[in-house]
Amino acid sequence: MLCVNSRERGGIEGKLYHGYSKEGILFKGYEEIIKIAEKFFDALGFPYRGTGDRDISGHTRSYIKEEGMARVLKDEEMLERHGDMGTFVIRVQHRQHSSWQGRVTYLEEDKSVYFRSALELVKIIDGVLDEVEQASEPEDREEK
Repeated sequence: MLCVNSRERGGIEGKLYHGYSKEGILFKGYEEIIKIAEKFFDALGFPYRGTGDRDISGHTRSYIKEEGMARVLKDEEMLERHGDMGTFVIRVQHRQHSSWQGRVTYLEEDKSVYFRSALELVKIIDGVLDEVEQASEPEDREEK
């Protein structure tokens, strides 16, 4: 679950939640979200990585699933958390072609969209946050 609290100069900030930790993970920017999620998926061993990471020399790195991972946060508890700007449930179902495929749900409006890549996911989230900012602008002008 992605809880977005603020957005400045194109970057977003907030907390990431998953069922294997009671605490949220602070993030700043989409790149950090992807790195945190990739590390989590590798530790969980799901979704299975379709291609391995390669370094500049062409060496491929393999990942080993961490043993003993247990769910500590129920879905109902996770759904109680919300971001100030928006809350997104991201379900990555596959990691093929060096990217993600799955579904994202914007909780505030209960709208779901399928995505075919991590870039498409970022564009979907950014589009929703654009709409949230535009909707809040007239209220800000009236207060001034």
